[in-house]
Amino acid sequence: MDWDDLRFFLAVAQLGQLSRAAARLGVDSTTVGRRIRRLENALQQTLFEQTREGQALTEAGERLLLVVEEMDHSAARIQAAPAGDRVSGLIRVSVSEGFGTWFVAHHLRSFVERHPGAQVDLVASSGFLSPSRRETDVAILLARPRKGPLVSQKLSDYALGLYASRAYLARQDAAIDDVASLRTHPLIGYIPHFIYAPELRYLNEIAPELELRIRSSSINAQYRATAAGAGVAILPCFMGDADPELVRIVPRVRIERSFWLVTHEENRRLARIEAFVDWLISTVGRHRERLLGLEVRESEGPRPD
Repeated sequence: MDWDDLRFFLAVAQLGQLSRAAARLGVDSTTVGRRIRRLENALQQTLFEQTREGQALTEAGERLLLVVEEMDHSAARIQAAPAGDRVSGLIRVSVSEGFGTWFVAHHLRSFVERHPGAQVDLVASSGFLSPSRRETDVAILLARPRKGPLVSQKLSDYALGLYASRAYLARQDAAIDDVASLRTHPLIGYIPHFIYAPELRYLNEIAPELELRIRSSSINAQYRATAAGAGVAILPCFMGDADPELVRIVPRVRIERSFWLVTHEENRRLARIEAFVDWLISTVGRHRERLLGLEVRESEGPRPD
């Protein structure tokens, strides 16, 4: 087997099309196709299936990709990092949609400016990649994993509260000042069958009889509906407090959850992963009050206990 063929395999696996891989590698599509066939012959396995969109990995291709990505990461570590920075290569980070969008992405500039040789894949979605199966380098989970070759630590607690837009509240005849009054308002939340973690089932903690009128699998869609004045939602405080047009209502309703930082035990001491973990812990530490919903806007008085 020609080890250089793995470079062609990786490009096709990441980009999904021979033509895109050829453009990245500076060759023509025919050459890429020939190198892939040669690799398949050497391994005696089919690595890709032809689809209408391009090339899709087979099960054998998926298994090979995990190995080749590790080889690619190792090669990146060997290369000299710019400006004496020893941190280089790809860091894949799996995180929930809300925290990834509203916190990690918001602060990520400081990490990439500090480490110009690093590349970050931020997978912010409803669901998580598995560090045990090497699908991600770093995972920020809603619960501590109980098994697997993993290193885990609590990153931070965070709070959720009830929010409505100022425009929505202005249209109401009466204040929403207790849980009972929520029954007459459209509630916004998750579609039960699409909840990907039990920690997101918090409606019953407020009142079991409450029913949702607007449901979405996306926390960002729930936020948008709330900001547009569609009703009342349970939102993480780091989202709701960031929008000056949203108001936290029924202050006694406060739900707490936790973020757990998880890496594979064999990867934890890699320079790029160690640097990202240290940066994230430090960043979260500086903004913990925001995560806990304790920051006070200039237009507000102290938060009630």
